[in-house]
Amino acid sequence: MGLLHLLLPLLLSPPSSAANLAYYFCENTNYTENSNFQTNLNQLLSHLYNTSIYFTFANLTEGFIPGRAYGLFLCRGDISPSDCANCIGASTDKVLQICPAANQATLWYDVCQLRYSDEPFFSSFDNNIATSYPEGPKENDTADVLRNDVRELMSSLFYQAANNSPILFATGEILYEGDGKKRMYGLVQCTRDLSRDMCSQCLQQILPRCCDSDIAGGILARSCSFRYGVDKFFGGTPNISITMPSPSPSLSFSPPVPPSSALNGKYHKRRKRNIIIISMVIFVVITFMLILAVSIFLKRRSAKNSSGMATVEEESRMESLYFDLSIIKIATANFSDINKLGQGGFGAVYKGMLPNGEDIAVKRLSTTSRQGIQELKNELLLVAKLQHRNLVRLRGICLEGGEKLVIYDYMPNGSLDKFLFDPSKCKELNWERRFKIIGGIARGLLYLHEESRLQVIHRDLKASNILLDTNMKPKISDFGLARLFGAAETHAVTKRVVGTFGYMAPEYARRGRFSTKMDVYSYGILVLEIVTGSRNIIFKHDSKHGQDLLSYM
Repeated sequence: MGLLHLLLPLLLSPPSSAANLAYYFCENTNYTENSNFQTNLNQLLSHLYNTSIYFTFANLTEGFIPGRAYGLFLCRGDISPSDCANCIGASTDKVLQICPAANQATLWYDVCQLRYSDEPFFSSFDNNIATSYPEGPKENDTADVLRNDVRELMSSLFYQAANNSPILFATGEILYEGDGKKRMYGLVQCTRDLSRDMCSQCLQQILPRCCDSDIAGGILARSCSFRYGVDKFFGGTPNISITMPSPSPSLSFSPPVPPSSALNGKYHKRRKRNIIIISMVIFVVITFMLILAVSIFLKRRSAKNSSGMATVEEESRMESLYFDLSIIKIATANFSDINKLGQGGFGAVYKGMLPNGEDIAVKRLSTTSRQGIQELKNELLLVAKLQHRNLVRLRGICLEGGEKLVIYDYMPNGSLDKFLFDPSKCKELNWERRFKIIGGIARGLLYLHEESRLQVIHRDLKASNILLDTNMKPKISDFGLARLFGAAETHAVTKRVVGTFGYMAPEYARRGRFSTKMDVYSYGILVLEIVTGSRNIIFKHDSKHGQDLLSYM
């Protein structure tokens, strides 16, 4: 499977800017020297580090298939952005030294994690590679009691991280009555590309390996982890605090002391019985809370789908997409006209170059744009959730200094209309290419309507919203007008008709009725334009035919 190395003992001390390498995994399959993957990997690692300066989590891709590189980093939820950047900087430097030419690698530091691969792994949990934190003694006379206490704490933290935390992270402590110095601390975290359900499943799979020691321990896996110990190893105030009766005169590493009386034995039996009862009550309460949380989540999602409002989880995910305005200004030469790619209904689009050499497209919404913050968030959340080879990929967002900027992958060949309706460029679109473009748009539309997790109606499908990559493959763009549906919805009526006349289905333009059929209608108009090379709405007419392409046909 691969090569596993245990390097250094994990430190049980509060986080600091000094990163300590704890464990790493290197795939034993090596990539070819000077290959596309090596080039993309070097750029990916640079981009991950640049992103860590501003964020504590990111999952990014670099390059095109074949040779595309996939990577993510995750910093512990209790550390500062500067400590995160220091840790990721150490990771990106170290990974090429200890995993030279490896197709896949994962590094765990005490406060951060770095992972890359030549295969996609986002939004799926992986516990195949896992290791244990160094554990303390197991012969303490209160070991069974303490381990049960730790399991209770970790169960609470698992639920808190997977169901209540916007960053899938939770910390906690157990306080023992009678002495404030007697405590046990715990921490749980999932990578933020996971859904809440996936985080919960990931943690449940590593839960059986929890709490063999009564002093310290934990599990590191690629997608989730947990840790506990008698010394506080995280910063900030714990999310959960549990008070328990003092189990013994000391939480120390002292040798075991056997029970000296029947009374002591009865105490332990009674305590174990109480723990079992309490555990059953907690299980019932957690089950009820889980059912209640799922019901609330479904109601909120339904309300969000109808109102366009974002949940706390989505807001947190959006934060991971934020770009600093200064970076965008440098990338576009302060929105120079030289870098202007075009002008749309909502504003101008500019070409830019990030510090690592990556080309991007920046959509700059005009101050008079009708698209407000909520509509912009709708577009961002929508595009971020959807991943398909025939959909444009969202790179980030900037809402700073009065600007509303959306950053996408740069498509070097621009939009389809630039080729279709240009007398010279249209010659580059032979019948084979036109056929492939028609098929690619259809695949992207099928994904939006039927194959994605959320059914999406684009509502403004036209040639200028189809971008072409280096290989002239089509990618559907501009989801600002899309309507997001819940799983049970198939059609609706709106008083606000938006889109482009000439591409609108009659029932939508006249009565505001929209469904997936309206996108199919727009697709049909687009196919006619691709086949004929003529614009729909300015088609020349004579006395025998109408004023548009559809009437002429």
